[in-house]
Amino acid sequence: MKALITLGLALGLVACASPPRGTHDLGLVVERASGSVALVETSHASQLARMSGLGDLSHAHITYSRDGRYGYVFGRDGGLSKVDLLKQVVERRIIQSGNAIGGAISQDGKLLVVQNYEPGGIKVFDAQSLDLISEVPAEYAPGQRAKVVGLADLPNQQFAYSLFEAGEIWLTDLSDPSHPQTRRFAAGLQPYDAMVTPDGRYYIAGLFGEDALAMLDLWNPEAGVRKILEGYGRGERALPVYKMPHLRGWSMAGQDLFLPAIGRHEVLVASTLNWQEKTRIPVQGQPVFVMAQPDGRQIWVNFAFPDNDKVQVIDVSTLQVTQTLEVGKAVLHMEFTPRGEAIWISARDDNRVSVYDTRTFKRLKSLDIQQPSGVFFTHRSSRIGF
Repeated sequence: MKALITLGLALGLVACASPPRGTHDLGLVVERASGSVALVETSHASQLARMSGLGDLSHAHITYSRDGRYGYVFGRDGGLSKVDLLKQVVERRIIQSGNAIGGAISQDGKLLVVQNYEPGGIKVFDAQSLDLISEVPAEYAPGQRAKVVGLADLPNQQFAYSLFEAGEIWLTDLSDPSHPQTRRFAAGLQPYDAMVTPDGRYYIAGLFGEDALAMLDLWNPEAGVRKILEGYGRGERALPVYKMPHLRGWSMAGQDLFLPAIGRHEVLVASTLNWQEKTRIPVQGQPVFVMAQPDGRQIWVNFAFPDNDKVQVIDVSTLQVTQTLEVGKAVLHMEFTPRGEAIWISARDDNRVSVYDTRTFKRLKSLDIQQPSGVFFTHRSSRIGF
């Protein structure tokens, strides 16, 4: 009896030391130089743990299981890792290609899809075991494969992605993941990244080789790709592009779409009613991420070198820049907390992630994290296209 009581007390102490917790306020921050990720929580803006051995994370993306327990880390070296956020361990890691830049999870949470540069194409994995199920080579002509960019998960177990060299958008149905069904659409010159609107209806790819964007209506894909914002830079001298902008940080606020202009110190605003340009907003430098707060009230913008120490805030009601923040050296990424009361911003060369109040614009806290880049919170698991 004494032994049982002692055991019960010991188990009770363990339970008190490690109380059960939810995952909705957790997230991972990529340490790009060390092959590690920092586990953080947003309720108190703190770091909980650090997990290493994840390979080349110089360009990494993270998505999450539908319950938010597992993070899937897609590395530049073709690594795919499954991280348990509650046990704080790397559960499994595989090398699935020679060069990869990201991935996505299916609507039902059962499939992981990786977009690859080398060899060009997508691969489909079981989200639980990381076992390979199938692949779709991005062979757009005999013996020629394209780099895959702009991968986005869609409703109905579909994925859209762009082929850079081919100038095409492909739409793959994985209802039967062992037998992918793919449709091809001509898009334009050199699609480089893409976004999907929050309702999953429109897939929009930026075109590096044209002053335009390519849009596919996923409710009516048989209509083909439509060019929008054509000629936004016509007649102007193009500037050197120091860093490719990211459309994955899409921004829709109300009925307007906010986009980075390639090689220009402007944010483009288009109406989603007619997909025509509405206005342009002059900003500090070449925008990289143009991100709307969850309430759509403000747009936060970071920049390529040499203006990558700053972040600007645009007021959606006036379409004017209202704040310019000196955040730190080499700002790479931003992420809003689930309801948008704060934003986390990584400054790689300061080895710091800063947390700002989105109402007062005051810095609330700074976390010491080694060469941070991407900041990814678990609430992405409930959003289309993330």
